[in-house]
Amino acid sequence: MSTLLLLAALLAGVIGLHPLADLVRVPPQVLLTIYGLLLAVPSWAPTLQLDPHLILPVVLPPLLFAATQRTSGREFRDRAVPVLTLAVGLTVATAGLVAVAAHLLGLDWAAAWILGAVVSPPDPVTATSVARQLRLPQRLVTVLEGEGLFNDAAAIVLYATAVAAASGNTFTWSGSTVRLVLAVVVGTGLGIASGVLVRLALRWLHHAAPETTLTVVTPFAAYLGAEHLHGSGVLAVVALGLTLRSHRRTRITAEGWLLGRAVWQYIDFLISSLVFALLGYQFTSVLSQRTPGTRVLLLAGVVIAVVILFRPAWMFPSARLGRVVERREDPTSRSWRDSAVVSWAGMRGVVTVATALALPLTTETGDPFPSRNDIVVVAFLCVLTTLVVQGLSLPLLVRRLGVRASGSALAEVNALRHRAADAALNRLRRDVEDGVPDPVRRAAIQQYEGFIAAREAVAEVHAEEDEKQMTEQLQTLLNRGLEAEREFVHRARMAGEVSTEAADEVLSDIEARAVRDFG
Repeated sequence: MSTLLLLAALLAGVIGLHPLADLVRVPPQVLLTIYGLLLAVPSWAPTLQLDPHLILPVVLPPLLFAATQRTSGREFRDRAVPVLTLAVGLTVATAGLVAVAAHLLGLDWAAAWILGAVVSPPDPVTATSVARQLRLPQRLVTVLEGEGLFNDAAAIVLYATAVAAASGNTFTWSGSTVRLVLAVVVGTGLGIASGVLVRLALRWLHHAAPETTLTVVTPFAAYLGAEHLHGSGVLAVVALGLTLRSHRRTRITAEGWLLGRAVWQYIDFLISSLVFALLGYQFTSVLSQRTPGTRVLLLAGVVIAVVILFRPAWMFPSARLGRVVERREDPTSRSWRDSAVVSWAGMRGVVTVATALALPLTTETGDPFPSRNDIVVVAFLCVLTTLVVQGLSLPLLVRRLGVRASGSALAEVNALRHRAADAALNRLRRDVEDGVPDPVRRAAIQQYEGFIAAREAVAEVHAEEDEKQMTEQLQTLLNRGLEAEREFVHRARMAGEVSTEAADEVLSDIEARAVRDFG
């Protein structure tokens, strides 16, 4: 099997396993990892050589930037204490505890700290996908997403410091402190500056494709620029994304916003899926080259026990401390049930895999990098175990504890649409001295009045006692209408009654309404 055929096989798994995961109600990351394991078993499976220097710059910028575009600065501020307690406090404490355990089991301090930094950050992809699938309360989704953003930064700063020490650089506490401060300041500053420059550039771009291209290129540029200046590339990308996300969408066209959203959703989906499939594939390859001995397996068992058990030991006291510090009790919180769910949502994933594979093959003196194979094996076993054990059991725990969001997500969307349209209608009716002719104003007002009337009719359907059945019937009728529109436009285009451009424009409008109503 050639490398191209392997890529085709991996993509086939990405395509086929996501629908299967929905069907069997299993996180797709688990199925993709198992698929990668099985794909590497045949003797004709090729050995995949990945350049360690390219892994982090290729994988991290798009995933981190995409994550920032799903977040809200206000929600982070409201949950700042639990987010920072987990993202920084728990990450550093876990790394330190793993380092001590690994050193006691035979690793030197530099390698032990590298292992601690590699396995310390939980992966937000699996946790948040399960959270949204099971409709966890938004407060928990915010904590998990916030932890996933900032723990990567904390872990990779530790990782870079430990790798530098293991590669032959002289380690001193003062030097490491200076490098840490430099990484934070340069990375954050460059990220914010990049965000400001992108906002200025978007003022002059008025086409969707260039706008989207700019947002795709900038995270990579910010990451590489920060790393070149000895800053944290991860912090640069996070600061860039949050800077752009924290401002109203007034500097980009509507088409650019829609295209960019679709592009980033796809990039996030594709890269995260491929990384989990490659995890399984590379793990089999690593085992085929060197079977782990008893010492490595013991080390893996201890590390896995630490990362799984230390999280709830940290989570429950810190949750209590957070409520005391904030001096408020969330009326929607289920206290210990929330803590139990977050404690068990500690699956390791993309960052652990990427940092393990990104370890240099040799030190600066040309010697083999110390304990590299042991670190990779332990990291992979940690990811596999937490994915399978916690990933498969987390849905059961959520259902058992009854931690679910109250209300309907669809009802919330419809209510917000109605309120936004009301705000627009009120402004149009209020601004009567702007010189706009009455026929033009009536046309604009009637657009919104028709939309509001339609949303009110839909809301009445959702308010009925047999809401589920009536909603399905409404969707069936609307689908019939959409299909009739599509067929009419296609017939008109095939008969030459309209141009291709006109037909495509109308079809785009039809599909946009379909996504809005059923997406």
